[in-house]
Amino acid sequence: MSNYSFGSQEETMVMKKVKMGFLFFLICMCLLVPVHPTQRLSPTITDLAFKNVDFAMNLYRKISSYHDKNIFFSPLSISTTFATLSMASDGETQKEILKGLNLHQLEQVEEPELIPRLFQQLCGNITRNGSLRLDQGTALFVSQQFEIEKIFDEQIKRFFNADVRTVDFMDPKSSSGIINEYIEQKTGSKVAEIITNLDSQTQLLLINIIFFQGEWQMPFNPNHTENRPFHIDNYNIVQVPMMFKDDEFYTTEDVPLGAKVLKLPYKQGIAMLILLPNKGMDYSLVDDKITAKRFLSWVKQLREMQLEVHMPKFKLEQSYLLHDILPDLGVSGVFHDSANLTKLSRNRGLKVSEVLHKAVIEVDEKGTTAAAATTAGIIAYSLPRPFIINRPFFFFIYHEETNTLLFMGRVIDPTKI
Repeated sequence: MSNYSFGSQEETMVMKKVKMGFLFFLICMCLLVPVHPTQRLSPTITDLAFKNVDFAMNLYRKISSYHDKNIFFSPLSISTTFATLSMASDGETQKEILKGLNLHQLEQVEEPELIPRLFQQLCGNITRNGSLRLDQGTALFVSQQFEIEKIFDEQIKRFFNADVRTVDFMDPKSSSGIINEYIEQKTGSKVAEIITNLDSQTQLLLINIIFFQGEWQMPFNPNHTENRPFHIDNYNIVQVPMMFKDDEFYTTEDVPLGAKVLKLPYKQGIAMLILLPNKGMDYSLVDDKITAKRFLSWVKQLREMQLEVHMPKFKLEQSYLLHDILPDLGVSGVFHDSANLTKLSRNRGLKVSEVLHKAVIEVDEKGTTAAAATTAGIIAYSLPRPFIINRPFFFFIYHEETNTLLFMGRVIDPTKI
């Protein structure tokens, strides 16, 4: 009996040694297997959308530092236009453009057409259901003495649906007329006379103009619109046509920032986000604290509740000389004699003379009836909470599926266009 026990123990010890030896062998083999670095994931349109929001906030701060008036622009439109220009550039000029647009982190050497393709996919995603009324015109007008590279001409048409046209800048009156006529035609006569003064020394003019008019899912009743006071500051008050609606809206509060957020949906996946600083809060203190991360946090934290919304009607028509603003964001070389635009033309001495951006928006009672809204997460109150937009506020118009920021602005005085 004892011999049998001893034999069993010996066999058990042998088996353990075999198992340990096999385990040691496996460990050694694993150590010998070469470790490959994690493959970098290719950026998506979500990454592009986030970078675009970051660029928007940077550009907004630069514009707001110049004045305390109304602001309205399209960051997507501007970044799309300069992405077009980046395809025409090379070397340091191209690096500056991509870095200024906050797109350099998306660039991949093995995929030179990645960023243009992402823009193409993003814009296609935004407009695929035809719900967004967005009239846009982008074009590069180049002096007749420069011969355009065929590859560049093909690329900007394929990825951006843009045009490259030659004009005689030596005749400012004629070239201004041609450019204004082009823009007017592209925007359905909504925007005209964007060019007033044109230097005869101009070599390349980059034009971008955009018009937007959204239709609310839940329209305001014009019969409820009344003139009410809007407090520009502690000393200046103007009377504005104030729209009114009592309904279920998505809202949240950014306590650290000292502001409330309201979502006003347009039809088919486009929405306006209102950021209203608390009463007594200086809107200028909010400027430096608006970031892409913060914007996305507002979108995620929205909750539905019954609100009485009072919102002013307004129309904004803003123009910007981007060649005066973008150097503050690091994009300067493309405007100098040292600009490298060899992908646009092999001719030397080509630089961007001007970059003009004009954006127009109208906000009124118009809209279409919304589909039935979900009641999940509704916070019940005996009386609806008031959300009264009667002081300076910020607004963001974005594509909900991708969180792409199409437009952003600041309203200081709704009576000023």
